[in-house]
Amino acid sequence: MRAVVQRVSEASVTVEGRVVGEIGRGFLVLLGVTHGDGEEEARVLARKIAHLRVFEDDAGKMNLALADVGGSVLVVSQFTLYGDTRRGRRPGFTDAAPPDVAEPLVARFAGLLREEGVPVAEGQFQAHMQVRLCNDGPVTLILDTAEMMH
Repeated sequence: MRAVVQRVSEASVTVEGRVVGEIGRGFLVLLGVTHGDGEEEARVLARKIAHLRVFEDDAGKMNLALADVGGSVLVVSQFTLYGDTRRGRRPGFTDAAPPDVAEPLVARFAGLLREEGVPVAEGQFQAHMQVRLCNDGPVTLILDTAEMMH
């Protein structure tokens, strides 16, 4: 699994003119699933994100996690994170897991974040989404379970 984690002061997802998910302070997580990803990858990534210490403490140091600041997570499925641009000008997406594999794993990831005590909002799988965010910092991290677990 691959995630782009953006610290936000607010974020929302709109589908066909209707807001389907929104949060205040926290993380916007763009989440991609690849072949072979499963429960363990989802668990490791959810735990890591739930406890990332990238919010400033009173001394201005990145030392606080979501729970410390009352933060939430907006999870948006993003198969294009596995786009391969090494050849030509049009990305290939063969490294992205098919929807029937990715959709339940994205939902499981959101559930695992909730089990960590994090309030979670979600985008809509396979919909054309308008994502709005105010990146706070800006702070953006890329997490990949292939690098975290092996």
